[in-house]
Amino acid sequence: MRCFFGNEKWLQAASYYLRMLVFVQEQHISPKAEFDRLDTDQTNYIVIYHRQEPVATGRYQQDDPLTVRPDRLCVKKNWRNRGLGRRIVTELERIGRRNGCRVSRIHGEKTAVAFYEKCGYQVVSDDFIEDGIICVKLEKQLSA
Repeated sequence: MRCFFGNEKWLQAASYYLRMLVFVQEQHISPKAEFDRLDTDQTNYIVIYHRQEPVATGRYQQDDPLTVRPDRLCVKKNWRNRGLGRRIVTELERIGRRNGCRVSRIHGEKTAVAFYEKCGYQVVSDDFIEDGIICVKLEKQLSA
């Protein structure tokens, strides 16, 4: 397994591929909602590959200079429950720390709260709808 981070077209394409599989095809989120104004040529993505196959991804965002917001996290169906989601979260937190962030904030699907809690996050909001899915905000303090 190899993990890559950046905004190169091949990483963007791999991330989009996984997001199409998971969010659009599995969860029936509209492509227009899934691929939003935050997907630009400057946006950074993290992708985990098994040989030549992309198997997990996430998008790196910063809400402000001190807050990283990992989002669009997904793992290909036949690769779930192998620690790849946790690895994506951990890597995005690490990159956030390196960029001066002290807080990680995730808009997580309500069904994924237990996963994020295992990663050290706490729910900090009421339920809200994002892209037609019930979500909550979760936060984690990042150590220096």
